[in-house]
Amino acid sequence: MAWTTEMVRVRVPATSANLGPGFDALGLALSLYDEVDAWVCESGLSIEISGEGADLAGAGEDHLIVRVMRAVFAAAGGGQPPGLGLRCVNRIPHGRGLGSSAAATVAGILAARELAPAGEDALPDGDLLGLATEFEGHPDNVAACLGGGLTIAWTADGQPRMVRLEPRSSIRPVICVGPAPVRTEVARKLLPGQVPHRDAAANAGRSALLVAALTQPSGEPAPLLAATRDWLHQDYRAEAMPETAALTGRLRSAGLPAVVSGAGPSVLVLLDSAREPDYRHHLDSLGSIVRETGIAWHISSLDVERHGARVLLPKPPSG
Repeated sequence: MAWTTEMVRVRVPATSANLGPGFDALGLALSLYDEVDAWVCESGLSIEISGEGADLAGAGEDHLIVRVMRAVFAAAGGGQPPGLGLRCVNRIPHGRGLGSSAAATVAGILAARELAPAGEDALPDGDLLGLATEFEGHPDNVAACLGGGLTIAWTADGQPRMVRLEPRSSIRPVICVGPAPVRTEVARKLLPGQVPHRDAAANAGRSALLVAALTQPSGEPAPLLAATRDWLHQDYRAEAMPETAALTGRLRSAGLPAVVSGAGPSVLVLLDSAREPDYRHHLDSLGSIVRETGIAWHISSLDVERHGARVLLPKPPSG
């Protein structure tokens, strides 16, 4: 069996984890993408990067995508290719709580599986979440990146699991990207080892309400502002990102369901065009509040990405 000679192209979406009360469990895929081209060459390692993380092109074997691909090649049992080329077009901000490392991990897994001689036989779809979680450390972002839509991730018997749900078509995510990154490890260290029982109970209820608010197919949708209230992690992390905490508080005081995206510092606002007929007014209000902070937040109105990571090239034969 020979290495695939065609170039492989993979597209992976940004993701937002937690969504307020769904700490380490809920994830939402967003219509903001990185694209990775990969191919086997005669020798060496070539990495080209444009956009976010362009300074990492010189990382060589230490680059996350390369490390992931090497692991997949080893798992597929075909050894390592004679040479490897990568071209990355990155649009997902790094260190901003939008799943950039999860996207890179998933891109590396899918690209390597396509190139490896025994790729899909050695690494079926059911194994992808587990392998991605090994690199990422937790499954919430990689689950949403792989599955698209709204995902619920958990671990049972040491293995990550996920369920994918279809959010209502009227859900409109808006992201406010913070000007400076925050490392996930820093944000996690601020979390206490124990929380009051009443806070855990309140979060459990709001997490259930949030799933209903995002997926309820008919009738009166549950209120997103109430559904996104969190007691478990956002307040504890505020000292690491005071501007994020201040913006989230101001948006919520104005009736906008804002949460910290992942470990921050970006802010995610979940609008509902079905529940809020004057949708443009809410966007204008959001923009005004952001501008009043005097901080260079970058606002993007997105859609829910409903397909998840995809291999775009090579195209499978028809018929």
